[in-house]
Amino acid sequence: MVVRVLWITCVLALGASLVTPQTINAADESDYYRLVSIEVAEASDSRSANWQPAPEGLVLEVSGLTVMDDSRIAVAIRKGEIWMMDGVYDDPPSNVKYEKFASALHEPLGLLWHNDSFYVTQRSELTRIRDRDGDHVADEYLTVAKGWGVTGHYHEYAYGPKLDHEGNLWITLNIGLGLKGDQLTRTVENKTLGYRQGLWRGWGMKVTADGEMIPVCAGMRSPSGLGANADGQMFYTDQQGNWVGTNTLHHMRSGAFFHHAESLASIDHPESPITDVTSVPDGLPFPDALKAFPQLVPPVVWFPYKKMGQSATDIMLDESGGKFGPFAGQLFVGEFTQASIHRVFLEQVNGEYQGACFPFRSGFASAVLRMAQGHDGSMFVGLTNRGWSSLGAASYGLQRLVWTGETPLEIKEMRAKHDGFELTFTKPVDVKTAADPASYTMSGYTYLYQSSYGSDEIQTKSLAIREARVSEDGLRVHLVVDGCREKFVHELNAIGVRGRNGEPLLHTHAYYTLNQIPAAE
Repeated sequence: MVVRVLWITCVLALGASLVTPQTINAADESDYYRLVSIEVAEASDSRSANWQPAPEGLVLEVSGLTVMDDSRIAVAIRKGEIWMMDGVYDDPPSNVKYEKFASALHEPLGLLWHNDSFYVTQRSELTRIRDRDGDHVADEYLTVAKGWGVTGHYHEYAYGPKLDHEGNLWITLNIGLGLKGDQLTRTVENKTLGYRQGLWRGWGMKVTADGEMIPVCAGMRSPSGLGANADGQMFYTDQQGNWVGTNTLHHMRSGAFFHHAESLASIDHPESPITDVTSVPDGLPFPDALKAFPQLVPPVVWFPYKKMGQSATDIMLDESGGKFGPFAGQLFVGEFTQASIHRVFLEQVNGEYQGACFPFRSGFASAVLRMAQGHDGSMFVGLTNRGWSSLGAASYGLQRLVWTGETPLEIKEMRAKHDGFELTFTKPVDVKTAADPASYTMSGYTYLYQSSYGSDEIQTKSLAIREARVSEDGLRVHLVVDGCREKFVHELNAIGVRGRNGEPLLHTHAYYTLNQIPAAE
């Protein structure tokens, strides 16, 4: 930690300002969560048409990641292989052992160890892979589920699987972008709306233990992350683009439609749980689109663009019981372009999920695509920027994020109240600064629901914080806020709040998606 002098402006009740210097510890993310590089490649220009990985060694472009029952992990790589890795918990990891388990896979974008088998989603099927003769090499590849459309378009990625608490496997399917030529001959069409896509493109699918594949929900653009929360409910992330104003997190459930209209090409299929869509609004503020389009459901969380990443990826639930710090039970969401990870707190209001997102950890060596929690609570992070640009000095690799045992001062939770929000902190806060409404600023905004690419923040309004009430233990602050709006993002900056020893928050911002304002208790 480094020491610096901060000049803190305290607004007095009479309106005058008093500026006083205070010497405090200015913390860095690495003081609390330390990065261990297991394998990190040298930088290369993955956008170049002539880019080739080095011929020697393993090109660890991690596209799938799962933790084994012992000291090993397994990774799928974009090249179409599964590798077993041992020694990955060592610090430093100076003796990592690699063993190739499977090959000849078609663009695996997920990996799961379940029932003594690997499950991997390839471009055209969900596959179970096993070693039957005990020689540590796969000798059985079984199709578990298939049947979604593949037109040949490059953007038709397939992700997963992830497991829910009932033993079902979930996968998500990218939309095809700008299909043309022969690709159109492999599509289904909704003639009422005029949309054409490969069957079930832009859908979330559930595969039961008996192998039945069930279409569940639609409206996905590029759903590269999915996972269960602590209650076993399934969620996915989506990425900004046409019909998607900014990155989002959604609760997957039967019959839900999220945003990307072209996925509605499949609703005439007899197994579709979505029916009777006759028109789609275009160019409305999202709250107004919800009123005009009954099947449309809002995101659980919006990730404001650039402020909270540019391309959301994987979802990881912290199931460590405190071994990974003070955020047990919360979700972590990977970020591709900014090579970082964000944190999500969820709650239910009137039976529906909503919540807040927070910055968590930046500075990874490359784009964060996959995450998995190890037995010791640490987080394994699979990296690859193949095909897109990202921050970081490497083009691919594997890192591990380890909690140092020190607890940062953070906004741990942000809950909606009938008259504002309640903040819960990881450590007690200073009453004087936390009780001063001038220590906080807040604004609200939404996005356009439109067929064009992305959206700026619109209908932005500054919100007045009238009161800040601090609990006796210093762990909670109730903010009374004027002007909160349902279906809007509420951006909070707690820049003036200090801990009891004078330390600032490690991250001052939080972004709450207020779909419903709860009733007064």
